[in-house]
This record gives sequence, C-alpha cells and structure tokens, in this order.
Amino acid sequence: MRSGDGQSFSARARNEMVRLPLGKACCMLSEISALTQTSGHLAFRGGGWFTVSYRLENAGTARRLFQLLKKRLGANPTLHFVQTAQWGGRRICVLSLNPDDSRTLLEALHMTETDEQGQVHLKRTVPRHPMTRQCCRRAFLRGAFLGAGTLSDPEKDYHLEWKTEDEELLRTMEKLLEKCGMPCRTYNRKGKTVVYFKAAQEIADLLTLMGAVQSVLDLENIRIRKQLRARATRAANCDEYNGEKMLDTALRQSEAIRNISLKQGLFTLPPALQEIARLRVEHAELSLKELGEMMDPPLSKSCVNHRMRRLMEIAEALEKEETE
Repeated sequence: MRSGDGQSFSARARNEMVRLPLGKACCMLSEISALTQTSGHLAFRGGGWFTVSYRLENAGTARRLFQLLKKRLGANPTLHFVQTAQWGGRRICVLSLNPDDSRTLLEALHMTETDEQGQVHLKRTVPRHPMTRQCCRRAFLRGAFLGAGTLSDPEKDYHLEWKTEDEELLRTMEKLLEKCGMPCRTYNRKGKTVVYFKAAQEIADLLTLMGAVQSVLDLENIRIRKQLRARATRAANCDEYNGEKMLDTALRQSEAIRNISLKQGLFTLPPALQEIARLRVEHAELSLKELGEMMDPPLSKSCVNHRMRRLMEIAEALEKEETE
C-alpha cells in the first residue's frame, strides 16, 4: 500500500524511525553498533590505521547515523554519493570516518586494543557492546532494521525480515528477540540467513519495540479493515444468530488485545497469553473451540475462554489507568 505521497508502508515506517529522538548515550551506541554490523565496512590503511565507512541506500538513515556518530562519539563523518551496478544502479549514501574518528568508534565498540608500544590492533571483527537494558535492545533492533530490514505491504502480506551473512549478528538478533519475548524464525536465501516474522501481531510488537508507533496504528487500521471484510463475508454465509454473535465477541476481544499491544506490547504478557492473543487477532472469524484446536498442544474451549477473560481484564485495567 502506498500513501498519497507515493511512499510504501515500509518507507513510512523507516522514515518514522529515523525521526525519533537519538536517546541516551547507551542507546545511541547500541544503534551505532547495529548499523556498523549491517552497513559498516572496515579498511586497513597501514601503520596500524583503520578507517570505517558506511554504505546506506536510505538518505534518512544516513542522516540519522551522521547525527549519532557526531553526538555520541564527537565524530565528523564525510558524506558523498555513489552509483554502482552492484546496487542496481541506484544512488547510495556513503559515510566515511577519518582514521582518528574510526579509532574512537572501534574502541567504543571494543573492537581494538593498544599494545605496550602504543600500536592499535584489531582484536575483533564485530562490535562487542553489552545490551543489558531493554532500551538498548530496542535501539539495536531499530538500527538493524534501518540497516538491513524490510517490511512487506500489509494489505497483501504480513512479513518483516532482516537479511545477514554475518553469523555473529544472527546470534545477537536471536538472543535479543528472545529476551524481548519474541522468538524468531530463520531460513536461508541465496547464501544469506533471513530472520523473519509472518504474523501481523508479531510485526506490530516489533514496530512498537523499535518506536514506530504511528506505523503500528496504520497497521492496525489495515488489519481491522481486512477483518471487517472477512467478517462481512462470513456473516453473509451465516444463517444463524449465534454465528454473528460469536463474530461480535471475537472482534471485541481483538480490539482489547490491540489496545494492550499499543499501550504496553504483547511481549510483556506471559507466554500462554501471548500465544492466544496473537491467534485471536489473526483469526477473528474463528470460535474459541477452533482457536483451541490450533494451539500446540490443543486446549479445550474452557481453557481458551479463561485466558481470553484474563486478557480482557488486563485491557480493562489499562483503560482504567488511562482515565484516572
């Protein structure tokens, strides 16, 4: 889906992220770390000197990285544009750091060490920046998305992914997503490992984590329209009152779950509630019995109903907090 200005949903989400505040010092370094792993290039210049450069397709991402490097590390990157066949003939942004700024960056990311003679040596080829805080994990995921992420048009398909050839980055992503309560799926495509999510609610949670709140609202509007179309089709084929009553209840439950997602994120819920919540918003047309049969292991209708009541209670409590 494209907006009135011709931008795709993915481009609008990316532009929302690059306009977010830069955040705390620890978060800035986390985002720099992710962009270094996804878009950074290290070159040896001789005499113990290293230089770092970044190649980015999106000018907004390049501008944000420029600001991050300048504010967090006091660096003064140079920016120029190149056009190569390798990138499909498109113009890309290149940010380059001089040797002194490169050394500051590599030291901040724990990639170098200095010997007794004062010579700088590369000790790692990937950044080593601890991310024990949730805010830093969010910043890293945002940087990784800006550097190597894509998002499909939700009108057609729900799909968010990162592509990487770096096994270290893959392990980092898997660990961070697991700590955020969002275990990912992977597959190999042309020699690159793809980390991906297919469920609409998982994508909404990820966008919430990365700070793209307006994009979450846009996604929810699209999903509601799709569910209403499915509901209308279902109701047209349903002759019984109970069928329509079930659909009304399911849509109220879906709306409550969406409110939880927007206000605190489903990843904050216990795993059992996360599972049934995501199934409900993905399948508003199904009965509780049918939802239970989709779970692994399957649950009875009464168990699904119990979990659904707990979700409704959480949504009501959040609503009450907002009005007080």
